[in-house]
Amino acid sequence: MVTLCLDFGNTRLKAAVFDGDVFREEIVLPDDHTNTIKELLLKYKPVRSILSSVIHHDENFEKLLSGQTVFHKLSGKTLFPFTIPTSKKETIGTDRLALIAAAIHYFPGKNNLIISLGSCITYNFVNQYRYFLGGSISPGMDMRFRSMHDYTAKLPLIDDVSITSGLPLIGYDTRTNILSGVINGMKCELDGIINKYAEKYSNFNVLLTGGNSAYFASQLKNKIFADSNFLFKGLYVLSELNCAV
Repeated sequence: MVTLCLDFGNTRLKAAVFDGDVFREEIVLPDDHTNTIKELLLKYKPVRSILSSVIHHDENFEKLLSGQTVFHKLSGKTLFPFTIPTSKKETIGTDRLALIAAAIHYFPGKNNLIISLGSCITYNFVNQYRYFLGGSISPGMDMRFRSMHDYTAKLPLIDDVSITSGLPLIGYDTRTNILSGVINGMKCELDGIINKYAEKYSNFNVLLTGGNSAYFASQLKNKIFADSNFLFKGLYVLSELNCAV
């Protein structure tokens, strides 16, 4: 059975195709128009589909998906395999909820910290009893570069980042000063937050995902599990619960 998982984030619109529970392919979508969705349906012929969206999108394609697949849109009414101890489920980003679903499916019985590196960095913590306790949000890498450019008169925009272990601590020109501040600052933030959780919790697991996770997976001092497709895997888990065929 083919399942189409859609993730509409602040930076990109993406889809993933699962054959059974096996991840097959990721597709970056140019837009959310119905013609784009029609092409996906024609090519992959999914039986089920599921959407996580944190943006305002064209709702017409939801009708198309509902008409041709067993469709589910993540919301406060979604069935989750964990407890959210809050009365305001609708205020939590659906992408974060999908990450929690993946964590408890692939790493059950653990205290899991899932860090997603996208437009923002989200820290999401679910304990070994399947309680999603919350976390924190801070600016992502691109947002940090963009804000320094937008809110100063002369600092350039860094948009061609290539991170290696040789990045200097002490920058020797404007570009390397900015790179050092953002990249080294993020590495220190990530390791520091992980250390704070590790001090408080045993049986502790750290998962790193998101569009910029490849930049940092090998740079952190702490032991982590990195999986750039982790959100899609969470969407698939939730489709199993919410898309009865």
